Amino acid sequence: MKLLITNATICDLQSAYHGKKCDVLIVNGIIETIQPVSTKQSLTAKSVNKTIDAQGAFLSPGLVDMRAALREPGFEFKEDLTSVANAASAGGYTHITALPNTLPVIQHKADLAFIAAKAQNLAVHILPYGAVTKNCEGMEMNELYDMHQAGAVAFTDANKSIMHSGVMMRALLYSKIFNGLIITHAEDTNLSAGGQMHEGINSVNLGLKGIPNMAEEIMITRDIELAKYTNAPIHFSHISSKASVEIIKKAKKQGVTVTCDVAIANLVYTDEALTEFDSNFKLNPPLRGKTDQKALWDGVADGTIDCIVTDHCPEDIEHKVVEFEYASKGMIMFQTALSLLLMHKPQQINTEVIIKALTQNPRQILKQTPVSIKAGSAADLCLFNPKTTWLYQTSNNLSKSANSPVLGQTLTGKVLATVTKNTLYKY
Repeated sequence: MKLLITNATICDLQSAYHGKKCDVLIVNGIIETIQPVSTKQSLTAKSVNKTIDAQGAFLSPGLVDMRAALREPGFEFKEDLTSVANAASAGGYTHITALPNTLPVIQHKADLAFIAAKAQNLAVHILPYGAVTKNCEGMEMNELYDMHQAGAVAFTDANKSIMHSGVMMRALLYSKIFNGLIITHAEDTNLSAGGQMHEGINSVNLGLKGIPNMAEEIMITRDIELAKYTNAPIHFSHISSKASVEIIKKAKKQGVTVTCDVAIANLVYTDEALTEFDSNFKLNPPLRGKTDQKALWDGVADGTIDCIVTDHCPEDIEHKVVEFEYASKGMIMFQTALSLLLMHKPQQINTEVIIKALTQNPRQILKQTPVSIKAGSAADLCLFNPKTTWLYQTSNNLSKSANSPVLGQTLTGKVLATVTKNTLYKY
């Protein structure tokens, strides 16, 4: 395939063309030539299959998501690999990870082979995680090395915390042998059990049992100490509190090999969104207060928080459109992720900071091949216009589920196309 993208503003801090309006020629999945428009010499090519005039829209590396429940196998009525790949691609993603909390749990070579086989012809690359413990129950460690050999990019028990300190320590030690990575959901379930939302003034006013920040912070503190003891890397997923950011920041300064990410919902919303008992805002971890939200944005800005994740979690009507107490936790996010970030980011945070947390950093943490907008690099790209408005509605929702609070709303910031696997996907 020969593709020419003209008049695109490069958004890639790794690229020498960052911030410049350029023409980009892609040949057989590789960026062959980049030329700034300011040279006043138009870039042309013979036998170009397609030309896209970006009209000043931003061209970045393809987005990478480090946390998503893809649901297949076992829960295809909520989402399957085809539908999630289409939704992710429409949101600008070219690589997405697969949490192992499926049915069966992804914990054997055969489970990973199933994901790999089904993902071959999809619109995105799917990077599977393996479960740290059997059935994600936190008690008996799985054969991590075998899964690593079969293609698992990291290991996690999804939305379950490994409460047993000895099991976590052994997992860190064992994964270190083959340069693996443990990704953990930090939650002391003894403190969070039965919790419906963030513990605070709003939970009291609404009469709902709260989940204290401390439930997350205690486990982060414990696991950092275990990472120190084992001298092993650890990644904390979807952190949500101010103190969590501070604890991780301190650990990084001390030289601990620790990374972390934050979910888009926790950057965009606070617990005030729950005043109408909209179950779409019932999440794990819960939406926190404004002080926590500000600290999370500050963490993104100063690099304490390495990545921004969708935490895409499809749920069917029977698990969402019920009384709040009985509703499952989760929100779909892929198609609206970039729009929500661009709409709600603090003014002082530049777009390129967000793009770095969505592209460069997750690739580095997951040890994927670096991608940059330069000649010779793989054409793994996202074209988006931060000013374009679009209506997100049932007719263009590509997920099988509809548990999004912005369904039916007009959003600002739209993905126009992705390029990956030597294929152009236009939206």
